[in-house]
Formats: sequence, structure tokens, C-alpha cells
Amino acid sequence: MHLQEETKASEKTYQGKVFYVTKDTAQLEDGQLVQRDVVHHSGGVCVVPLTKNNTVLMVKQFRYPMQQVTLEIPAGKLEPGENPAECGRRELREEVGRTCGKYTSLGTLFPTPAYDTEIIHMYLAQKLSEPEAQDLDEEEFLDITELPLEEAVQMVLRGEIPDAKTQIALLKTYVLLQKEQ
Repeated sequence: MHLQEETKASEKTYQGKVFYVTKDTAQLEDGQLVQRDVVHHSGGVCVVPLTKNNTVLMVKQFRYPMQQVTLEIPAGKLEPGENPAECGRRELREEVGRTCGKYTSLGTLFPTPAYDTEIIHMYLAQKLSEPEAQDLDEEEFLDITELPLEEAVQMVLRGEIPDAKTQIALLKTYVLLQKEQ
């Protein structure tokens, strides 16, 4: 069993609103037992809403752990058992008031695989509807910003957009569109 670890015991140590934590005992391939702390998260979705003018609809919101306002693409947490594509469509409607006629998977990413089970599903939304009112969650406050895709990519490259899911999804969108030309 090369490059494998076997879980021998698992104890839930914390239950929160968004995730829970376990303290696991794992056996390494050489037989040694080690402790692994694991954050269990239901996963998330992010969407690059691309207009016909090649601009991206993004949101600014305060992120409490970082104590700052971040610029991100629309995103949200998957509810247990929820279809990721449908979650993305819901977040698109809620956060920027849009639906889309073309919806493309950009794949998945593991934000922090060393200690977290979260998987983020990325999508590109094109052929956007006309804007409607946002339908934000009760505890959600954000502002919509529209940027040319090229400018958003340059902001990523200059380190002005630190959010990992936004960086990856924007760069994947840019490369995908370059291949289509």
C-alpha cells in the first residue's frame, strides 16, 4: 500500500455551522501511527459570470477571518447532497441576479488538501440574462463589480486578488477562451 494512510480511529472534536473537525489516528505505510486533524466541509461552488462584452461580474465582501474586503467571483457552500451545478446556478442568481444560457464546468480544486476535505466545483457562465435583483442570504452583504476579463487576470497576476478559487477559475476561463479563438 504505497503512499497510503489507513484511518484507525476518528473522534469528532468540534461541530460548527459550516464544518466539523475530527482528530484521527492514521497508520502510515511503515506501520507508524500518527495524528491527523481533519476539517470536514461539504464543499463549495464558484462561478465566473462572463458577459457578452468579456467582462466578469465579481463581488466585494468582507471576509471575517481575513479582516478585509475581498474581490471574488460568486460562490457558495454546497448543502449536503446538493448538485454542484445547480448550486452554482443558485449562487449566480442570488449574488449577481443573473441566469445563464451556457454553463461550462471548469473542473474542481482542493483548496487545502493537507487538512480539509473541501472540494470546490468551478463553472463558467455565459449568455447571461439581463440583471435582476440580488437574492442574498440573510447574513450576506456584498457589492457587485464588473471588470474586463483581461483586467481581472492581470489583477490575479499582480497579486491583487488573493482568493484562490477566484484566481484559478479566472485563469482557467482565460486559457479556455484563448484556445477557442
